[in-house]
Amino acid sequence: MRITHPFHPRFGDVIDFVERRHNWGEDRVFYRDGHGHLASMPAAWTSVEGEDPFVVVAAGRSWFRACDLIELASLMREHRP
Repeated sequence: MRITHPFHPRFGDVIDFVERRHNWGEDRVFYRDGHGHLASMPAAWTSVEGEDPFVVVAAGRSWFRACDLIELASLMREHRP
C-alpha cells in the first residue's frame, strides 16, 4: 500500500499494510512503521482507496476542492474573536 496524500511527509512511500477498519469515527488503515510499531492513518490517504475523482480531473492544477474551501471558511468564521 502506498501513501497518496500529497502533503503527508511520507508521500509516495510503500507501507506494510496490516488491516483496514472503522476506528475513531473514520475508515482507517493500520500498518507497521519502520520500527515495526503498529500505526494508522485515514484510508483516504492511501492507495487502499481509489483515487479521488477530483484529484484525477484536476491533474495537479488544484490541490483543494471548492466544497472543502467553503467548509474551511465557515470554520474560520466560527472561531473569529
